[in-house]
Parts: sequence; structure tokens; C-alpha cells
Amino acid sequence: MKFIPFAVACAVFFVADSSSLADDVAPATYRLDLLHTGGKDVELFAVDQLRQEPLPWPGHPTRAADDGSLGAYRYEVRAADGSLLQARGYASIFGEWTSTNEAALMHRTFHESLRFPAPAKPGPVQVTIYKRDVKQAFQPVWQQTIDTADMLVDRAPTAPQALIALEQHGTPADKVDLLLLGDGYTAAECAAKFQSDAQRMIAALFKVQPFARRRTDFNVWGLCPPAAESGVSRPSTGVYKASPLGATYDALRSERYVLSFENRALREVASQAPYEAIVILVNNDTYGGGGIYGLYSTVAVNSSWADYLFVHEFGHHFAALADEYYTSPVAYAAPQSIVEPWEPNITALLDRDKLKWRHLVATSTPVPTPWAKSALEAYQLGVQARRKQIRADRRPESEMDALFREEQAHVTRLFSRDRYRSTVGAFQGANYDAKAYYRPQLDCIMFSRDEVPFCRVCEAALERVIDSIVPGASRP
Repeated sequence: MKFIPFAVACAVFFVADSSSLADDVAPATYRLDLLHTGGKDVELFAVDQLRQEPLPWPGHPTRAADDGSLGAYRYEVRAADGSLLQARGYASIFGEWTSTNEAALMHRTFHESLRFPAPAKPGPVQVTIYKRDVKQAFQPVWQQTIDTADMLVDRAPTAPQALIALEQHGTPADKVDLLLLGDGYTAAECAAKFQSDAQRMIAALFKVQPFARRRTDFNVWGLCPPAAESGVSRPSTGVYKASPLGATYDALRSERYVLSFENRALREVASQAPYEAIVILVNNDTYGGGGIYGLYSTVAVNSSWADYLFVHEFGHHFAALADEYYTSPVAYAAPQSIVEPWEPNITALLDRDKLKWRHLVATSTPVPTPWAKSALEAYQLGVQARRKQIRADRRPESEMDALFREEQAHVTRLFSRDRYRSTVGAFQGANYDAKAYYRPQLDCIMFSRDEVPFCRVCEAALERVIDSIVPGASRP
């Protein structure tokens, strides 16, 4: 059966048969579930299972590989004849966790998945995982032959979920398929609130560039597995809930960081929709979110900052954009040595003549580019102290929101007077470090909660990812 492009927003479909969304020539989708284990200087991969998902492969055959520039890791899947099935960069929770102090004290295991289309002839495929070395070059770290025809491949049907076509512009193979997953929604909330929240987040995303002009390059889907009670876990306040996707605050011991560590549960739900990108809408009020390249992003959808959080965290997930701020506390340990980062929007500026966005820098712009750095840092000292006290006293979330609004207004006033406020250059302070890293512009969605768009460098990075998925993409 041919895939039918749905034109009506918010239509609901129950997916019990993969043919209901399948193109009859599209290959099947396989998911290799892995256990990623280790700690400081120890890293192991082990096969958990090979799963045939219920829907066909959503990607276009001419877009089997990205440009190879992004990701702390990269995976490559080849058929027995050597033909490339899939090659993509990605990041992982394990990779983030190993940058925390805890990784020096213990080993942990994280569940991960790699997806790829079925080979033309059922049989073995070779899976290779690469990791960046100290010079940021990809080196193979794991390789395994997996047989797609093996009788032990999990082909069991998945319990049907209500698949919501939120916005449709074409068949999955021709578009970026964005999947919004609800977590912490009761059955009643899934029926009404989730769709309202999803539409609000879609509006926030497509209000900013480059998504506004590339809107027709996207399909947006929704799935909302019902929870027994509203909300998700927040361990730092003694709240623990068994939400369907396992989203939780306090990820990696960072209070506002929201992740799911229940990868298999998440993937089983997600398998009922075509997708290249996933956002988990968390049914909570407290400011929080997260984003990992190639995995998913999260947003506390009831927060008054949800629009900003959705777009900011999606930048991490979709295009590997690094955080450009540096004054807020984070869970990660400081790097032992400074190398040029692979993320597209930050630089160590080790060689000014090789600045990765030099084509956007005018010859008259000084590099490094001066800005009111000391003034912002002096102000932020007070802000961080107040944030810490609000948390310690467990004050109402409204007090934190008020502080964020005050901070936003101050940054707007400060930056409005800056000579280089609209200039692409190299502004010191980024990636959680005041000195070692530089960002492309004074302000950006990846830097502050100020009401500003993506900077030109981030915008271009997002466009490149869209182009890597959409065949024959033409920019308006």
C-alpha cells in the first residue's frame, strides 16, 4: 500500500498494520539495541537485540549518509556486498556521563539503539561504530556482523498506539519526519492536552529561522502513551513516577536536566511512527529540558519558558549545536586539554586563519571580537547566587521564572548597546568555559533566553542537516 500524505492536521490513526503507512518499495526498518558500558578509560559495546520495527524505513535511499562532520560517535552499516545502508554521526548519554566526575568512581551501562534500512537481500550486515580520538578524528572502536535473516530477530508486533498526523507535507522519504512523544500524560490528557501542547511547540519551532522557511520540508507526528498519573520523576524533590517513557529531571545529577534512561521503552513507542528526530514533551511545570545529538530532546511543556526550551534543546538534538553560555553551573568536569571542538557553533580559536565560520566574518571585524564580557559576568554572579538560594529554599517555581525574566531584560538592555551585536566574529565565552571557547555572535538562542533568533552560524548548521535528509531540497 502506498503511503498517503495526510493534509488534515491532528488526524488520528491507529497503527496496527505496518502496511497502513508503508510504501510498497520501502525497505524494512531494523533497530540494533546495544548496551554501552564502562567508565573512565573503559568502554564496551554489547549486542542486546536486533529488532525489526513495524514500519518501513522513513529515509530516502539517496540520503544514506550525512556529511561526516558531526557527532562524538558515528555508526556505519553495510550490506554483505559492501553497499552502504546507513552512516550517521550521533552523541550518547554514555558519552555525556563519562564527562562527569561520577565516571571516575564507577562503571555504568546505558541502553542505545542504531537504526538502518534492510539490505536488498536478507542476510548479514556489518555494523561499525567510530569514536573521535584526542585529535577529533573518527577511529573504529567496535564492529559486529549482524544477520537480519536470523530467526532470533525480534519481529513481534507492537501494541498499537494512536498516531497523530500533526502536520504533513509529503511522504516520509521526502521529508524530515519529526516525532513528538508525550510523557507523563494521563489518558484524558493524551486525548486533548497533548495535541494542544504539541501544536504550541510546533508553532514555536516554525516561528524561527531556518525552520520558518523550511516548514514544508517537515512532517510532524505525535504519539502519547497514557500514564497512570500526570507528570514525571523529579528525584531532588522526592517525586518518583513510572511514566511510560521514563523521562526524569536530575539527569546526570543536574537538577533541570531532563532525560529518559528507558531507551527500549521509548524506541518501542517511537517505532510506530516515521521519524528522523524525536522530542519528548514532558507534562511538567518546572523549567527543564535536554537535548542530545541524534538521540532526542526534551522540554517541560508547561513551563512558561517552554517555547524557548523546545527550540534551544532541539538545536542540540537536530544539529549538534553546543551550548554557548558559560556562567551557569553544569554537571560536566572541565576538559583536561583544549582541542578544536567538532560542534559547528563553537571554536577554541587555536588558529584564527582556520576559523570554521570565517566565510561569514567581515575583514573589518576584529577576532577575537570585543563585547561587554566583564559586565555580564559581574551581573551573572548575583543571578547564580539567587538561583542557588531559590533552589535551596525550594521556593515556588514562579520565583525562578521571575528571576529569569529579570535576567532576560538585563541582557537585552546590555547587548542593545554593543557595537558588534549583529556581527559574526569570535566572542570569548562558550561551552561552559569563560576563556577557552568562543561563539560566533554576541547572542543566540544557544546563548541566552533573550528573545533572539539562532545566530547565522547555527542557522546554517541547521540547514545543512535538513539538506542531508531531504532529497533535492531547494531553499526558498
